[in-house]
Amino acid sequence: MAADTAASGVNLDWMEEFNDQARGLGTTFTPAVVGFGAVIENLSAFLDGERRPILLIGAAATYLLLWLFLAGGAIDRYARDRATYASSFFAASGVYFFRFLRLAMLMGVVYLWLFGSLHPWMFDTLYPRLTHEVSVERTAALIRFALYALFGALLIGCNVLFDYAKVRAVVEDRRSMLGATTAALRFVSQNAGRVFSLYFLNAVPFLIVLSTYAVVAPSAGGTGWSMWIGVLLGQVYILARVWVKLAFWASETALFQGRLAHATYIAASLSEWPDSPMAEQIGR
Repeated sequence: MAADTAASGVNLDWMEEFNDQARGLGTTFTPAVVGFGAVIENLSAFLDGERRPILLIGAAATYLLLWLFLAGGAIDRYARDRATYASSFFAASGVYFFRFLRLAMLMGVVYLWLFGSLHPWMFDTLYPRLTHEVSVERTAALIRFALYALFGALLIGCNVLFDYAKVRAVVEDRRSMLGATTAALRFVSQNAGRVFSLYFLNAVPFLIVLSTYAVVAPSAGGTGWSMWIGVLLGQVYILARVWVKLAFWASETALFQGRLAHATYIAASLSEWPDSPMAEQIGR
């Protein structure tokens, strides 16, 4: 009977019993994995610094490594503003991947401090002190939202800094990631108005994608065609998120080249696949 109920929709009673004995990745099997609930649940876990199952962390790390590999080729393509084809794209991706790995170590130190030290201090130490004598729940909620906003602003600042570090590393063919980060910090501080205006302008399509998915995302319990439509909408949402990420890199590259270099400048020469010896013989 429980199997029939689960097959025809969502059986919350069975799901609660399952979660009571679940371990590892199984603990994430909740109604929140369906539709827009997954976005909200991930955002909540991110802001609250909740620990995730090791398999989920491994999947996220693989995803980040893939983006780290593709970042060099994508930024190189945007900087040249012309077709580079697959061979040149993946050549640039390979060249900058190992440099970006060193940058990722620096990013890891910064984000480890943010989530390992600053976040616990803000929400486990400072927040209880600020709300110790507060008797109105709304006031306590506003204080927590203010701390979320402050912490989010720091995350945005770090995200912007490391994005421009990638851009400078590619456009100027930098090998030192510490130097690229320092140069990016100078660029961001000297052009803060334009940099953050562009960031929030880019955030508008992201919010549109997010709000659209919130409206059209399916709820838990659908079966048949509605279930497959829900899966399709989820994939479209992921593709839209990828498009927004690429738009961020493209506009940041254009801003940097427009402010500090001329529009077509890029230091590294275009990687080209060499001709075979047979092609040289034909040429003769």
